[in-house]
Amino acid sequence: MKILYLITGLGGGGAEKVVVDLADQMIKQGHTVKISFLQGDTVVRPKNQSIELIYLGLESLTQFTLAYQKYKKLINDFKPDVVHAHMVHANIFARLCRFFAKTPRLICTAHSNNEGGRLRMCAYRLTHNLADITTNVSQAASQNFENLGAVPQGGILTTYNGIDLNYFNKCKYEFDEIRSNLGVDASTTIFLAVGRFHAAKDYPNLLKAFSIYLQHQEKVDNLKLYIAGDGDEQARLELKALIKKYNLNNNVNLLGRREDIPALMSSANFFVLSSSYEGFGLVIAEAMACECFVIATDCGGSKEIMGDTGILAPPQNSEALAQALKQAVEKTSLEIQENNLKARRRVEELFSLEKSVQNWLKLYEQN
Repeated sequence: MKILYLITGLGGGGAEKVVVDLADQMIKQGHTVKISFLQGDTVVRPKNQSIELIYLGLESLTQFTLAYQKYKKLINDFKPDVVHAHMVHANIFARLCRFFAKTPRLICTAHSNNEGGRLRMCAYRLTHNLADITTNVSQAASQNFENLGAVPQGGILTTYNGIDLNYFNKCKYEFDEIRSNLGVDASTTIFLAVGRFHAAKDYPNLLKAFSIYLQHQEKVDNLKLYIAGDGDEQARLELKALIKKYNLNNNVNLLGRREDIPALMSSANFFVLSSSYEGFGLVIAEAMACECFVIATDCGGSKEIMGDTGILAPPQNSEALAQALKQAVEKTSLEIQENNLKARRRVEELFSLEKSVQNWLKLYEQN
C-alpha cells in the first residue's frame, strides 16, 4: 500500500512525533510511505531515511495555489492509496484540494479537543463530507468536536495514538548519570514537565502551583521542577519572568529541547502535565510507560489515558494542582511503585504503537 501523510508542520509537538512514528512503522510493515508538510522548519524526522519529506510551502493563504500545485503533482506522481492528514490546517487543505483534483481515500485526524475558534470549527463542518473518515485522538476530544458542531453527531471516530514501548521504557541504568548531569543526587525530588512553550500547556499555571506548593514546605532546596521543551524567544522570556516573580530561580530549570526524554522520565519522581486543553496528551502515556508517577490536569484525554492511576486536578486551577503535587509527594514508596507498575501495564494494553498501527491499517483498508 502507498501511504501519504500530510501534516501542518514537522515541529516538535506530539502530533508530529505520532506521524513520523507511524511512517516508520508502516515502512516496517512493507508499505511505501511519504510525508508532506505545509509549513515551518523540520524538527522531527522519521528514523527511516528512505522516507521522503516534501515541503509544500503554505506559509500564508497567498501561497495556497502554489502549495496546491505541488500537492497535486505529488498525488499524480506518487499515486497513494490513502492520504492521511493530521492537524487542522492540513485537514482543511486536503479537503479543499478535492474540489479541484481527484484524490484517493482521505482520512483526517484532529489532535486536540480545541483546534481553534469558531472559524476553524466552521471550516471543519463545511468540509466534513470531503473526507472519507474524520478521527480524533480521544473520546473526550471527539465528543467536544460534536458539541462544537465541527462534525455531525456520530461523524467522528476515536483512534488512540500509540507510543514505542521499547523506547519509552524505564532506564534504571541511567538514573545516577542523568541526575548527575542535572546537578542533583538521589535525595532530590524531581518534578518533570515536557512540552513546547505553547498556551495550551499552561506553564504559568504550573509555575504558580509549584510556588504555592513550596510555600508550605519547610525545606525546598531538594525540590526541583525541570521543564523540557522550547518555544520562541518571547515565550521563553515570559516563563523566565514568572520564575523570577515567584522566586523560583533555585528550584526551576528550563532544559530546552531534549532528545533523552525517556531517561529524564525514568529519573524523575513525578511527571506533571498542567495543560488547559489537550486532545490525547501523548506525553502522559510516555511518562506512564517509563513508570513515572503522573499528576495531570483533567484537560481532555488525560482521564482516558490514566484510568485509575496517578492524580488528576482540574485545569487552570493552581491551588488544586498544588494540592495534587502535595498529595503525590505524601504517598508511600510502595504506593508509588504499585501505581507506576499498574500505569505501565495500562499503556501496554491500550496505547502501544503496534496496536495503533493495526487500528490505522484497518481504516486505511476499509471499503
